[in-house]
Amino acid sequence: MSAVHDEYAAAAEFYDSVTPYRARQDVAFFVEAARAAAGRVLEVGCGTGRVLIPTARAGVRITGLDLSSAMLDMCRQKVAQEPEDVQDRVTLVRADMRSFDLRPKFELVTTPFRPFQHLLTVDDQLACLAAIHRHLVPGGKLILDVFNPALDRLAGPLTSPVSYVEEVDFILPDGRRVLRHVRIVGRDLFKQVHDIEFDYLVTHADGRQEKRVHRTKMRYFFPYEVEHLLARSGFAVEDLFSDYDKSPYGSNYPGELIFVARKVERS
Repeated sequence: MSAVHDEYAAAAEFYDSVTPYRARQDVAFFVEAARAAAGRVLEVGCGTGRVLIPTARAGVRITGLDLSSAMLDMCRQKVAQEPEDVQDRVTLVRADMRSFDLRPKFELVTTPFRPFQHLLTVDDQLACLAAIHRHLVPGGKLILDVFNPALDRLAGPLTSPVSYVEEVDFILPDGRRVLRHVRIVGRDLFKQVHDIEFDYLVTHADGRQEKRVHRTKMRYFFPYEVEHLLARSGFAVEDLFSDYDKSPYGSNYPGELIFVARKVERS
């Protein structure tokens, strides 16, 4: 795994300060689910610990898995600042979500904030779900979090690059000012993949500027696709929410696709 390109290396230090991430309303939802599981939790794509650390503070033993060394380094730094009892409840693992092998098994596996959408092929998606299935106790649950694609945006002009949004700038503790601009630079409508570029313009205290670029690809899913993937992988969908307040799917648009699925044993 040491040779794997870490696409988050350029932006990991900014992640926790980005305005849309700070304002996300999903943390309480995942903490509540973790406490209700009454057992061990695995978070796939834990990143900098945005959800993982509040979960550990709530008294839950949690393992965080991520492939990005840069993101895990940030998470370790944050965990190290927590009280000893919180630190003791956290285990961090660098591994590929398609092929990990951990012990022991878990009562709940979560994928907060869409890491599953970095899996661009059906083979990779099924491999990930198979790995999750192996790591759940009988009857254990998976919460799979992806966005619901907005058809009006997908039907827009196919010009490239497509400017998406310029966000509110933020200031880091060391005084650097950062402005992030998000662009969709390519769209494959057949494979349902967006090529996304996150440009970070960093202004230092002395006025010097630098640009950091995080470029990634994400596949979008329609609800029935995810239902079929889960069914093929040995899961039964129990709930589908459109928001973290547990609003049912269809109550707002486009909303989220938050699947709660239970592991079923294969015959």
